Amino acid sequence: MLKEVIKDPLFLSRVSLPATEADLSVCEDLRDTLAAHRERCVGMAANMIGVLKRIIIVDDDGDLLVMLNPEIIKTMGPLYEADEGCMCHQGTRKTKRYAKIKVRYQDEQMKVKIKTYQGFTAQIIQHEIDHCQGILI
Repeated sequence: MLKEVIKDPLFLSRVSLPATEADLSVCEDLRDTLAAHRERCVGMAANMIGVLKRIIIVDDDGDLLVMLNPEIIKTMGPLYEADEGCMCHQGTRKTKRYAKIKVRYQDEQMKVKIKTYQGFTAQIIQHEIDHCQGILI
């Protein structure tokens, strides 16, 4: 279901709780909401639609990838400065990102996955994990 995007920095700065099987309906809400904003949005975290759970969705080279309880377990490559936008605020802001990351997460069947990402997909994942941790750029 399409949800309203939350812009309240006090709400967004709260740390999200671990996701469970009971939260799987949030995945579909994230998918629908991202699709509605696809022209200017490449990723979302559940707190952006009012749910304080560790669930993100990212555009992985055209495929939508849902991650429950994502965590970066290794960073690789140089840190670089990026200008990032966000549906939660106007304009762009500078931040630092790693070129390559290894992420452990659960898929929508609650199976644990470990995968390495690089480039723009890695940047999106880092941005959305920041959201889960209450970090706003």
